[in-house]
Amino acid sequence: PSEDYERYPRDLERDIRMAESVGVDVIFHPEARDMYPEGFQTYVEVTELQNHLCGKFRPGHFRGVATVVMKLFNIVKPHVAIFGLKDYQQFLLIKRMVEDLNMDVEVVGIPTVREPDGLAASSRNAYLRPEERRAALVLYRSLKEAERVFRGGERNAQRIAEAALRVIESEPAVRLQYLELCDPETLEPLSGEIHRGLLALAAWVGNTRLIDNIVLEEV
Repeated sequence: PSEDYERYPRDLERDIRMAESVGVDVIFHPEARDMYPEGFQTYVEVTELQNHLCGKFRPGHFRGVATVVMKLFNIVKPHVAIFGLKDYQQFLLIKRMVEDLNMDVEVVGIPTVREPDGLAASSRNAYLRPEERRAALVLYRSLKEAERVFRGGERNAQRIAEAALRVIESEPAVRLQYLELCDPETLEPLSGEIHRGLLALAAWVGNTRLIDNIVLEEV
């Protein structure tokens, strides 16, 4: 919502070169009119998971995600589908959809790819001005601070989240949309003593919305 689809940063030629460099044989690149022809009226919803985190601020977004991924799976018929865990909610939602609908595909999550300075790799990073990109580094620093506090023995959910929040608030160029410590399987908010949790956030840096997360768990 509010992001111009045509303006979204994409570079098909670069993507093709990258795919070829790792041995990809086929690229599926349909037009929107092919996926959503005139008269299209069927959608898929994962009713609980879509209502948390980003879903609270982007109504209808995850209905679109579930629908287009369902169509992709039906057309391509993959054995394995790989999703980056930067968008943890998306990964969890697709995994739930596949399990609930008995789809014959294995959904695998892989760790977030990061730039050398820790910023989570994202197409939206292209929107950032140099000073905004520097400010955006506070997001990962906040997650690492929460991890440091957790590994240091803190188990109170509120205090862990507050440790991350203090770091974010030190950077005035960042406008936090949400910072939530939640159950990694259900995305329900956590409180009190915890032993495992997903700390997820979304924030605006200039006109760019970025997301990131970290799973806190005892070693």
